[in-house]
Amino acid sequence: MIFAGTTEGRELSEYLAMAGIAHTLCVATEYGEIVLKEHPLVKVHKGRMNQEEIEVYIEAGNFGAVVDATHPYAEMVTQNIKNAIQDIDIPCLRLKRESNVTSSYEIIHYFKDSVSCAKALEKIDGNILLTTGSKELSVFAKFIDRKERLYVRVLPGIESLQLCMDCGIVGKQILALQGPFTTQMNEAMLRQYQIKCLVTKASGNAGGYQEKLDAAQNLGIPVFVIGCPAEQESYTFEEVCEQLKMICGQGIKRKVEFQITLAGVGMGNSWCLTKEVEKAIAEADILLGASRMIAVYQPKIEKKPYYTAEQIIPYLEKMPKVTGGRDDKKVVILFSGDTGFYSGCQKLYDALLRAVNEGRLQARVTVMPGISSVAYLAACMGENYQDAAICSMHGKELSNLAKKIRMGKKIFLLMSGLKDIHKLGKLLLDAGLIECTVVVGYQLSYPEQRIMELNPEECMKLQEDGLYTCCIKNPKPERKMLTHGKANGEFIRDKVPMTKEEVREVSICKLKLYEGAVIYDIGSGTGSIAVEIAGLSDEIKVFAVEHKAEAVSLIASNKEKFQLDNIEIVSTKAPEGLKELPTPTHAFIGGSGGRMKEILSALYQKNSQMRVVINAISMETICEIKEALSTFSIQNEDVVQMQVSRAKHVGAYHLMQAENPVWICAFDFSG
Repeated sequence: MIFAGTTEGRELSEYLAMAGIAHTLCVATEYGEIVLKEHPLVKVHKGRMNQEEIEVYIEAGNFGAVVDATHPYAEMVTQNIKNAIQDIDIPCLRLKRESNVTSSYEIIHYFKDSVSCAKALEKIDGNILLTTGSKELSVFAKFIDRKERLYVRVLPGIESLQLCMDCGIVGKQILALQGPFTTQMNEAMLRQYQIKCLVTKASGNAGGYQEKLDAAQNLGIPVFVIGCPAEQESYTFEEVCEQLKMICGQGIKRKVEFQITLAGVGMGNSWCLTKEVEKAIAEADILLGASRMIAVYQPKIEKKPYYTAEQIIPYLEKMPKVTGGRDDKKVVILFSGDTGFYSGCQKLYDALLRAVNEGRLQARVTVMPGISSVAYLAACMGENYQDAAICSMHGKELSNLAKKIRMGKKIFLLMSGLKDIHKLGKLLLDAGLIECTVVVGYQLSYPEQRIMELNPEECMKLQEDGLYTCCIKNPKPERKMLTHGKANGEFIRDKVPMTKEEVREVSICKLKLYEGAVIYDIGSGTGSIAVEIAGLSDEIKVFAVEHKAEAVSLIASNKEKFQLDNIEIVSTKAPEGLKELPTPTHAFIGGSGGRMKEILSALYQKNSQMRVVINAISMETICEIKEALSTFSIQNEDVVQMQVSRAKHVGAYHLMQAENPVWICAFDFSG
């Protein structure tokens, strides 16, 4: 009899069935029954049982053993099982949940129970995402006054939804989904609902704990962890299988078909391999990776020039099952440089874990680091790199590189090859950065290795193709301003209207931007708002939407002047031109052409949770805004009027000259 509240419990049931051992699987909810695979040897008992009911059921079932595979936090269930079986002469095995979760994230707070965690959440501003399930939701609902701040992720079962409703959590606040959830999906949810704190339990590998921590760390969001209760005597999956083998007289084994190692090989020369990676390659049954990396090695079975998830996972799925001898095949996948540094390793690692969690692969996945070309070049130069910016042009366009070089004293740059060196030389010349020195590392670690110190013109004259890494030194870096705030005179303007400096700065502050934001600047004019926003972060993407030809030309000129590649000019009318653009997180409307309601409707359809800021000068536009906003559900409304005066010289006097008063209307859609 298996009490199954975890993935491991369901997995144990599958292996018992394959071994021909009849058993009963106890699940608490209808949803728990739905996710099970049907099998003639498996009987399912649905519904919670108290201690007495468990005792009666066990005695009536004539079971040979009981396995407690409930969730580590289901302490009451575990205690009921122990009490029920203490007078029955059959073994009870507690299945330990597997976990190798690690995190260097510093903003993690641990709590012994839900009550202490809920009390601490009272001091947190903004939205909260609970991923602790529905059972203890009432505790959080009790201590948090503004329930509209609570977003809960629960299993898509009727019982879970009813518990949410009972606690006053309704509608968009309920994320009824079944995992597993990747880091990217967790991150998307945190962004979408503007989450300021993530609450979780230390639920181990199968519970997606690592992916939650990684997503929160990527966005800088604090994590509240309700600590795992102390486990009683428990057994690993393999130990439980061994115990049941002795009890049932039947072999039970969880096959791990593959031991998959993702290994960094450094620059490529085998002398630069770590001993750990060298040993893994020597013991590999199957070797995968780019052709140049696997060419010099011979695994025991075969090697293939595969290095993407789309190639590797189908290949492993089709491979014949292991029979006889060792249980698994050792698969080593090679990556250039270091696995954690501008590498394809992370994407493949996530895809492999998804395949394992979905049951498509039986595998253990580990990662072994290598020496990056940046570390190697720095050593060759006798330089450190802790004070340098590190970027990559390898296989991608690098946004705002000229700006990075202008502001930085030292930048290390990964490159695809000779064409990137030529591109770098041209960029430095075009940006007027002729005093910069480029230290170029060619074919690092190989016999033909050379370290060259070049100026921008010499970079463009290089002829030898091969592998390049470089370090750009700027003897006169500009000081980076810690606030946005370009003077009006810095912009190329001509006769096109422009949002003035003070109004521009207040409007941008009202947008409440964050890293990774996608902004529409509608009625962009000269592009002054777009330029200011794009200059805040290379991780922000701005779409400058403007249909007047003269204005479009000015935006392009200002984009080029300030060297901002993260502005995309959209020469079109709004709202029609918004349809094909990526989903926005924010919008600034500086000009609507009398179509405010249509533009807001289009924005609402694109993202019913986004932040919007509107500038208005005329009474007609103000009335238009008021009428349009009554159509939508909004929150956090903030309306201010600004009146700015500037000093003007008149003879020996300074007289204040008033600018037009401007209304600034900011709000969030709350659809």
